[in-house]
Amino acid sequence: MDILHSYWRMEYIKAPKDEENWESFFATLPDSKNDREALIILREEYSYLLLNKFPYSPGHLLAVPYREAADLTQLEAMERNDLMETITKGKDLLQRAFNPDGFNIGFNLGSASGAGIPKHLHCHIVPRWSNDINFMPVIGQTRVLPQALDETWEHLQDFC
Repeated sequence: MDILHSYWRMEYIKAPKDEENWESFFATLPDSKNDREALIILREEYSYLLLNKFPYSPGHLLAVPYREAADLTQLEAMERNDLMETITKGKDLLQRAFNPDGFNIGFNLGSASGAGIPKHLHCHIVPRWSNDINFMPVIGQTRVLPQALDETWEHLQDFC
């Protein structure tokens, strides 16, 4: 029997899930002086784009406003517009870098929707390929990613 290791998932599994620790994550991440270490791909005026540390597929990006807000209605118009531009740039970047067959793009707003950080909205930009789902996520509850995060970050920099 082959064993598949998803070593990066343990950090997520063991991470504290209380609101105090999770609420400030997206607010403090942009303070990093090392974009590669923080997995930040692009910085705009009111939002930024980063690789998801726990991706569903290679290139899974998150578009995040700098200011903490739980809902789109809590953002000013200029912040919403900037966030939409960041989402669009992220989708275009992934198209050029990976040429996927499609995308899942969206928000999980509120805990009931599955939002892991409900007080700081963020948009998932997930590249998809035909036949990219196999039995592992369904039966094994495991995702198989063919590329490490640092390799994905480096590859995306070539297209920024």
